[in-house]
Amino acid sequence: MRGARKYLNAEERTRFLAAVADLPRDHALFALTIAWTGARPSELLEVTPASFQIEPCILTLRTLKRRRHAMRELPLPPTLMRDLDDAFGLAASQRDPEGAHARLWPWCRQTAWRTIKHSMAAAGIVGAAACPRGLRHAFGVGTLQAGIPINMTQKWLGHSRLTTTAIYADACGEEERAIFSRWCKSISADAAPASPPELSSEAP
Repeated sequence: MRGARKYLNAEERTRFLAAVADLPRDHALFALTIAWTGARPSELLEVTPASFQIEPCILTLRTLKRRRHAMRELPLPPTLMRDLDDAFGLAASQRDPEGAHARLWPWCRQTAWRTIKHSMAAAGIVGAAACPRGLRHAFGVGTLQAGIPINMTQKWLGHSRLTTTAIYADACGEEERAIFSRWCKSISADAAPASPPELSSEAP
């Protein structure tokens, strides 16, 4: 990730999520799901009600960037899961043989791209990060910054090789300082002196 930053930093991501609120509901939920899963737009456009496990808040996606397409499961924030269920009637649709496999967002990729770009512009985000890939990269950097094991981030992003996921560890700026700060705190905790042993009140 050398050169121009290709991911949203924490402050930009917050602005993006705020700007999403002004979109039509279905567009807003698409943008939020991209932000909270790091999914590629083309992967999310395939999603149907059958893709969700509502109670455990899990979304199943088909990974498209592999020679052999594979399925992967991603956790969703409970609030997002409730909003998706409320907007698209997921539980009811899953009981309908036809409705269970109807796409939630029956758009073309250009519409999906414009949805993300619109909120990026509204949030004042420009440059290489102002696109769906910027959200995917932000997800990768953010999970590692939060201390998520890299193999878990690899699974969620659908990478076949750990070396691909390791690119997101090459963060810069505030993200790099935050990672270093977390490391310093862990070292400080390890270096803390042990409590002195309690003295016996009994005479020797």
